[in-house]
Amino acid sequence: MRTFLTHVARFKSVILLLGVVLCLSLFLHDVIWVLVAGATLTAGGYALMLVVHPGRLTPDRFAGRPLGTEASDGEGPREDGAPRAIASPVEGRWIVVNGPADKVPSHGIDAYGQTYAVDLVHHPEEDRDWSALHAWPLARPAASFPAFGRPVHAPADGVVVRASGRHRDHWSRNSWPALLFLFVEGSVRELGGPGFLFGNHLIIDLGDGTYAAFAHLRRGSLRVKPGDRVRAGDHIADVGNSGNSSEPHLHFHLMDHQRALIAGGVPFVLDRYEIDGEERRGVPHNNRPFTATRHGGGARPAVTGAGDRERF
Repeated sequence: MRTFLTHVARFKSVILLLGVVLCLSLFLHDVIWVLVAGATLTAGGYALMLVVHPGRLTPDRFAGRPLGTEASDGEGPREDGAPRAIASPVEGRWIVVNGPADKVPSHGIDAYGQTYAVDLVHHPEEDRDWSALHAWPLARPAASFPAFGRPVHAPADGVVVRASGRHRDHWSRNSWPALLFLFVEGSVRELGGPGFLFGNHLIIDLGDGTYAAFAHLRRGSLRVKPGDRVRAGDHIADVGNSGNSSEPHLHFHLMDHQRALIAGGVPFVLDRYEIDGEERRGVPHNNRPFTATRHGGGARPAVTGAGDRERF
């Protein structure tokens, strides 16, 4: 029974969205069973969000450890279900917000393959702490944030399977009034599926049934298209503020299907980063500044062909 629920829970987002659509379409049909069916599917979708995958990892599996220690995930043969070691998709001084080293699922839900997702905020200022919310100004243009326009790199070799770059980069939502607006806006975006939540995004097939998702990218910055082959370290896009985002940052996660709507999360660790001059492997704790360096790759990805799919 547990296995059956786990498989059904993979479609929780589809069930939830279908239920909401049926409820909203009541005025078109004027039939009570439409409302009953919609309410049942909506309730079922929310209930399935409570189903815990039996193989879900705990935060201690992601905590950063010094390189060279036996406990460093990613060294030696990779055990079944163990986090996959990848290169950092960014370089420079960053902080993790909503990462799996502190909480799993890191974003509060398993939907869209986000179980082990990280939000990466560029924070070059060493003399002050980063804050998610500000009293003033109520909103700022995306270009005024240090993360906006920073390069995003491929964390491993792979093939681009999905690319969308049509969404605008909106102003920030990092004041209390703007955050309330973001909640309402996010609810509306959810009706359009993960593509509207992710904004401009890329999905790269890393092989072995693993896909890398990059969200909130800058409009016009995508350097690749479906079918292109990339190498670890290639510059594939820039950080932006599209989709369901409070300020410019990179949302990144690994998942087991190219369609986020039915994907499950895949655990990963960064193979190398520095904190206070010490090289580590893992995922930094929330709000803990770390320095990431890029390994391998070139400035331009190798193109081997292209398709034209953009939607989930």
